Amino acid sequence: MSHGATERTRRRKPIDGWRWAGRIFLAVMLVYTVVPMAWMLITSLKTGFAAMMYPPQWWPTEPTLDNYIRLLDPKDTIGQDFLHYFWNSMWVSITTTILAVVVAVPAAYAFSRFRFPGRNFLFFAVLLRNMFPAVIFLVPLFILMRWLGLVNTHGSLILTYLTFGLPLAIWLLKGFYDNIPIQLEQAARIDGATRFQAFLLVVMPLSTPGIIATAIYSFIGAWNEFIYAATFLNKNEQMTLPVGIQRFFSENTTDWPGLMAASFMMSVPVVVLFLVLQRYFVRALTEGAVKH
Repeated sequence: MSHGATERTRRRKPIDGWRWAGRIFLAVMLVYTVVPMAWMLITSLKTGFAAMMYPPQWWPTEPTLDNYIRLLDPKDTIGQDFLHYFWNSMWVSITTTILAVVVAVPAAYAFSRFRFPGRNFLFFAVLLRNMFPAVIFLVPLFILMRWLGLVNTHGSLILTYLTFGLPLAIWLLKGFYDNIPIQLEQAARIDGATRFQAFLLVVMPLSTPGIIATAIYSFIGAWNEFIYAATFLNKNEQMTLPVGIQRFFSENTTDWPGLMAASFMMSVPVVVLFLVLQRYFVRALTEGAVKH
């Protein structure tokens, strides 16, 4: 073996098995998540007959956008209902997101900066709710909402989503505030700022990624929720998308292309929101999880 070949062999890096295992795992997870979305999109472009063919067509011979046109047509009965469900979901999700941020920001800041009796107990009590599945609270919450007169109103969903979304939102923001040096606030206080001004002008801009991550989490949780929406809402004009798309199911048959088109349309706002704001979400998770 020549001297040059020997040098190249010495300089050759050993294969990192863990790195390749991680890449393979990520590739498998990518296929696992992309294939259902792709199949949903393909089915939404089929006619009802083509969707029921066996063996299935992996790509329709005559793709059509009729299912999407019908959903977005305000003159069509199904289109009217779908657009109504869409705006109901948008209203409930946006309202829940705004309220979650308004409540979680000062609560997380208080847990991070102040020391008071029962602080640790109260903080872990907030997280205690996440130990139990949501279905356990279904009947008690329904009784409470009926007593409050909120059944068949969007207020019942907003209050319920806040109950389930706030614990993680507060925990996420607290970890982010813990990593913001308190010396920055102290410097602002020395310059004459009040505590509120120091929080508003110093802490809030630095915590923007955490606030955006909290907003994303709250919006996605409210947008996709089904169990409570199906329990609290019985009127068609109040239904949200996860409940409303049941209209494509009937006793004898199911409109699979229409259902897939509605499901794809329902996933678009969440995907767009996450793609636009994902860098803030990842930054908040990494910075909020590591104590500097």
